Amino acid sequence: MPQISTQEFERLPLRVHGFLAGVPLHDVWAVDLPRLRSGITLDEFLRAAGGRLFTPSAVVRALLNIRFFVGRVLGWDRESDATVRETFATRLTTADRSKSLAPAGTHEGLFRIVYRFENEQLLEVINRTAHAAALSALLETANAYRFYFGVYVRSVGRWTPVYMALIDPFRKLIVYPSLLRSVRTIWSQTFGTA
Repeated sequence: MPQISTQEFERLPLRVHGFLAGVPLHDVWAVDLPRLRSGITLDEFLRAAGGRLFTPSAVVRALLNIRFFVGRVLGWDRESDATVRETFATRLTTADRSKSLAPAGTHEGLFRIVYRFENEQLLEVINRTAHAAALSALLETANAYRFYFGVYVRSVGRWTPVYMALIDPFRKLIVYPSLLRSVRTIWSQTFGTA
């Protein structure tokens, strides 16, 4: 599951590029999926997969449980009163809101939906370690589909760069490759294989 270049990602026709202008793109990943038929959208994939594109492995669940335990003990995951003011949803235009298939602020596991378009979804989490956004996008190519997963991180204080540096090895070597393998598995279970 390759991590791809920022340049490749920024050439894609996605709303997120303008929407999160000024918010650093931390990294972006892609996984190719078999093209069984034309016209599958991210929204169709989400609905057919029961709303869950990622299934964490046992190792990833263990890492997340450790992170959440430490977060509870240290108070990292408490939302501040500024959360509502800081949300990326304040950037939504009237056109964005009318185009979104889910209302901004809807909980999606640990995240909140910022927007969900036909082929692009932006989720966010705001806590005392970072203000992060996770982009999922599905684009059809000549012979396949390509699922993109991008992570944006806005600093919420002096600890954000330290925190991100500490978790980066786990994210890059274990968590994201595992999650993207699960996207491929769920795609095959949902739409069959070529």
